[in-house]
Amino acid sequence: MKYRTLKGTDLHLSEISFGAWAAGGWMWGGNEKTEAIEAIKKAWELGVNNIDTAAVYGQGDSEIIVGEAIKGIPRDKIFLLTKFGMRWDLKKGDFAFNSKMNTGEAIEVYRYAGKESVILECENSLKRLGTDYIDLYQIHWPDTTTPVQETMEAVSKLIEQGKIRYAGVSNYSAALVAEARKYVNIVSDQVPYSMVKREIENELVPYCIQNDVSILAYSPMERGLLTGKIKPGHHFADGDHRVNLFYFKDENIRRTNAFLEQIKPLADEKGVSLGQLALRWTLDQPGITIALAGARNAQQAEQNAKASDITLSADDITWINERLNKLELVK
Repeated sequence: MKYRTLKGTDLHLSEISFGAWAAGGWMWGGNEKTEAIEAIKKAWELGVNNIDTAAVYGQGDSEIIVGEAIKGIPRDKIFLLTKFGMRWDLKKGDFAFNSKMNTGEAIEVYRYAGKESVILECENSLKRLGTDYIDLYQIHWPDTTTPVQETMEAVSKLIEQGKIRYAGVSNYSAALVAEARKYVNIVSDQVPYSMVKREIENELVPYCIQNDVSILAYSPMERGLLTGKIKPGHHFADGDHRVNLFYFKDENIRRTNAFLEQIKPLADEKGVSLGQLALRWTLDQPGITIALAGARNAQQAEQNAKASDITLSADDITWINERLNKLELVK
């Protein structure tokens, strides 16, 4: 496992982070708690020393699972990254979407990051994770109903109290990162990035490189699309959010799989899977510090962790990009 330090911090993180969204089951068609815990433990055994979760994942379930999985690991050896600002228990702020809890109960999810909410969410996350501090606390999505200053001053207070060590953002544009940095030291931005989702290369990546802000790339395998295992006509489980994403239209699955077949000889040459190759490619792109990879069982966790061991030469990346640049998805 290779490690990288978030700029401006002493957080020395494995370049593969355990993404715990799917571990919480919510929006992924449910979960199996025991397997999720085993996945986290397997990742730890293979050198993955940081876990990214969020309060809203499973409406607290993901954080609880993470807390149980890390029991026995020295707290200073594991780095906990979580997110706030998505309320399912309070109808306030920007309405985001309707959803259902793992129990089937209907909920409305709001993006809200008012001062009192930030403080409350932090307390709740600390309890669920079973810890007295969070290493990186990130606002999950922008909240247009609350001034950025109010949100970030609340985060700054939490840093002063020792409840969080560093502040990050998620799904923030370059302009929003710049605004947030006026009030607290923002060390990272967690955003979607993959072979088929590269919009951040235009503005956000150059900004973050210039201003020493680390980028945490989530969905680097595009929610399983870049593994090559999903075929046209794939049946998603009830509650799986992917059924409504354009990436998973049959035509886009066909086009993506045709591209993956073109780069499969390189994966075969290196003795790795297509998903591992996609992970490694992501980590080797300019400005990307960490790649978050979800796993629902120990086998998937092991596959993700071993992507760190792959070496791609400049010629390899150029060869991939020549084929990738010809891939066009339909919306």
